[in-house]
Amino acid sequence: MLPSGTYRVQVRPDFPLSATAALADYLADLGASHLYTSPLLTATPGSEHGYDVVDHRSVNPEIGGADGLRELSRSLKNAGLGLVVDIVPNHAGVAVAAANPTWWDVLKNGQKSEFSDFYDIDWSRGRLLIPVLADEPDALDQLTVDGDELRYYDKRFPIAEGTGGGSPREIHDRQHYELANWTRGDRELNYRRFFAIVDLAGLRVEDPAVFEATHVEILRWVGEGAVDGIRVDHPDGLRDPGEYFTRLREAAPGAWLVVEKILEPGEEMPPWPVDGTTGYDALAEVGGVFVDTTTEAFFDTLQHHLTGTETSWQDQVHEAKLAAATTLLAAELARMARLVPEIEAAPKALAELAACFPVYRSYLPFGGRHLARARAEAGRRRPQLIPVFDQLLSRLRIPGDELAMRFQQYTGAVMAKGVEDTAFYRWTRFTARNEVGNDPAKFGVTPDEFHELNEDRQRDWPQAMTTLSTHDTKRSEDVRARLAVLSEVPGDWTEVVRRWVRVAPLPDPALAHLIWQAAVGAWPISRERLQAYAVKAAREAASSTTWQHPDGGFESRLREMVDKIYDDPALHGEVAGFAESITAPGWSNSLGQKVVQLTMPGVPDVYQGSELWDLSLVDPDNRRPVDFDARRELLARIDDGWLPPIDESGAAKLLVTARTLRLRRQRPELFGGYRPLFVEGRVGEHALAFDRGGVVTIATRLPVGLSRRGGWGDTSLSLDGHSWTEVFTGTSYGGNRLALAEILRTYPVALLVKE
Repeated sequence: MLPSGTYRVQVRPDFPLSATAALADYLADLGASHLYTSPLLTATPGSEHGYDVVDHRSVNPEIGGADGLRELSRSLKNAGLGLVVDIVPNHAGVAVAAANPTWWDVLKNGQKSEFSDFYDIDWSRGRLLIPVLADEPDALDQLTVDGDELRYYDKRFPIAEGTGGGSPREIHDRQHYELANWTRGDRELNYRRFFAIVDLAGLRVEDPAVFEATHVEILRWVGEGAVDGIRVDHPDGLRDPGEYFTRLREAAPGAWLVVEKILEPGEEMPPWPVDGTTGYDALAEVGGVFVDTTTEAFFDTLQHHLTGTETSWQDQVHEAKLAAATTLLAAELARMARLVPEIEAAPKALAELAACFPVYRSYLPFGGRHLARARAEAGRRRPQLIPVFDQLLSRLRIPGDELAMRFQQYTGAVMAKGVEDTAFYRWTRFTARNEVGNDPAKFGVTPDEFHELNEDRQRDWPQAMTTLSTHDTKRSEDVRARLAVLSEVPGDWTEVVRRWVRVAPLPDPALAHLIWQAAVGAWPISRERLQAYAVKAAREAASSTTWQHPDGGFESRLREMVDKIYDDPALHGEVAGFAESITAPGWSNSLGQKVVQLTMPGVPDVYQGSELWDLSLVDPDNRRPVDFDARRELLARIDDGWLPPIDESGAAKLLVTARTLRLRRQRPELFGGYRPLFVEGRVGEHALAFDRGGVVTIATRLPVGLSRRGGWGDTSLSLDGHSWTEVFTGTSYGGNRLALAEILRTYPVALLVKE
């Protein structure tokens, strides 16, 4: 059953399957066709996200186990809903070794374990390195023996048969694993991991036996009809994503299959047997079309004034990626270099090529041109290494070559750690565009560009997911919508932020600019939430403090800066006042983004809670509990005939979401095409309009500029002379020419259905 619209829920121990099942009637009323859940398999004890699976044979007992899934399935079927599940083929959780039976067996038996091929381990390096010890010279002296286990405080590890006897340290030295100082992980780890997280060990799903063992339960759900769709997490970590998707499609031929492939702007999706991406590309396009692209120079000037530098996005990215490639991912770099021992400069050259790689990764032979671009840019930056680059490329361009395969996995991790988790926090000129799947150097998207991209999506990937918020976005859709207003008031923003950085100074001006934008974008935000965000952002940026080595002095000054926003009455009033000045146009942008995303080509997803205003920042802020009772009550009032105003309640967004999702579910035939519509009149550029084949979407762009120009005036939209019903207000219209001042009188968005 192909979804018409999904609703994402983070299932976790404090919101288990039973609580999720209780949402079925609400989601059906909202108009969703499918619930879309976070991973459901057994995860590390206490996991709040489920992406650290430890046992692929069962549903996580902490969220309700098999009985909970059966209850959920019954509730969904009774409500007429389907189920889409998130799966994690790339890695498994190993933080609690005893919870993962396959990892435990590998630790106990080493290469003789029946599961030794499950994990991507380089056994040539000797014992399996487990970097869990404190950075203390006598850490191993803290080991104790408890039966057939070694213990290090609360961590447990198996003792291989026949290796007991003697001191705990002597027993440790006989094991197939070596417990090591945690600082050795990034440099010496001998198993592949998810990015730089040693607690997530890479799986070898390219092995058919491993694929079967890790997918048997999920595929059983599909076979029994309990699951209609699968979302595949982080395919770029896999050795051969194309081969994996072919095997998964053969095993689940009727499932809706979407993949977390993050495409850079302009990058094409590989020709995989899937239905499309999870929508970060759509997110970037929708957000960009509500930005005033003419004001980019103002923000360049402001950033230069604040920071005193003119670092380009490209140079910022290169610096951050190179650092990630050579420090956080040094173990992966060393493993590749050992494949070419005859090339002394291989580590430097491989890191440089990865830092210059323009997309997450290639899938040879697909994407070979990206390697050529990386070689050209690396040669420009490091001409002395050109002979080494060319020597390496003789292998890196060959599909199936071990060095080429590992380099492809490596570049994706370098991009994620260097860009998403570092450069996004350093290059802060206009953070509405610092989002996964977007290039912040592309300030905005013109309507013509937007239409062209959606004509391509309708032609090539009509069943791909679209989204505006996820559990991984750097800020919620409504924060980005409000920050987009800054592009319309660059002078006002320049004036206040230059004053604020003097009143509450911080020695890292780029970070300060990020935090001021977060404050006005998410206002009113509690002191505790903004403090937590500021510290996380600072450590991610790694310019003045880091996760590995926190700078107490800097972080103290950072907290003082945030405290001053709340403790200085004048500053607090200014921040609140400025946020209020951009709130109403931000609401307009939010409604515009929502109706566009819900009606554009693709299958729209609604992230939990975002049917009302959601002013969340990066995780864990965007994973806070959702008040579903309040949403039920507001939806019931709307269904009783209430036409909500655009105010703090967010009910207007709920109206737009519910009526659009219901229309997509009830009338899918109206959404079979895509045709741009061009608005006539003096302010026509302030409207974005398109026809999906019987339903017309209209959204207001750049509302501040529209207000300055006196409103819609005689601006009109030419249609085909039929009668049309506006879905949100129930108003009927007729004639060949419809006045936008009339259609958009109640809301800044409209959805017209041909009668």
